Amino acid sequence: MTITSHHNQRLKEIRKLRQRRRWRDRTGRFVAEGEDLLAAADAAGWSPVERYSAAGSGLPGVEVEPALLASASGLASGTRALAVYEERWAPAPVGPWCVYLHGVADPGNVGTILRSAAAFGASCVALGPATADPFSLKAVRSSMGAVFEVPLWRAPEAGGLDALPGLKIALVPGEGRPLGDLDRQSTKISQATLLVGAERPGLPPEVVDQADHVAHIPIQTNSINAAMAATIALYELANRMAADE
Repeated sequence: MTITSHHNQRLKEIRKLRQRRRWRDRTGRFVAEGEDLLAAADAAGWSPVERYSAAGSGLPGVEVEPALLASASGLASGTRALAVYEERWAPAPVGPWCVYLHGVADPGNVGTILRSAAAFGASCVALGPATADPFSLKAVRSSMGAVFEVPLWRAPEAGGLDALPGLKIALVPGEGRPLGDLDRQSTKISQATLLVGAERPGLPPEVVDQADHVAHIPIQTNSINAAMAATIALYELANRMAADE
């Protein structure tokens, strides 16, 4: 049976999940849109709670009139397929190496960091205080499917750093040593957590104080955004950890 009413309860639920973090937190569910993302979820073994497709598209799922599906979508051009999934949170951070985000409020940055974490083999992304919801529509889209691959851990407000694996390396612009210059003889890295803060304020002092090392990325300008910095650091650490094995 094809959904043909704008007031359909299922479509209302999708709009609320797409627009309201409180509703996602309350239900523990989120929306992914687009055939590529749904294919990534399938490949990662995620089964949707519900799947919808534009009527006449030939795609699996409950059929919806194309204009109605587009109205429920967050994509400017609409979509031919979307699905609702249950959120997944790891009970503890997973080693050997992790990325910890503190105050990274832009969901696009969070999604991009998830994508980079998957690309460079990070085993976990930990979400600290004031960090954007990784299951928001923008973060899910920016992750390009990595949200279905990388375990996510919700760090508590206090004491979360203690549970993170290995050496804690705080990424702080202009401070500490260049990330590529950590002493290889005295600092063999087999487990590590990269600590990344918001673009303007960066990591708070109480987080930096708990780090084993403070490092920066040498650049010729004043700053780069959080996702770019995390991606460069992930590449550097991935190479370093491979060399130390």
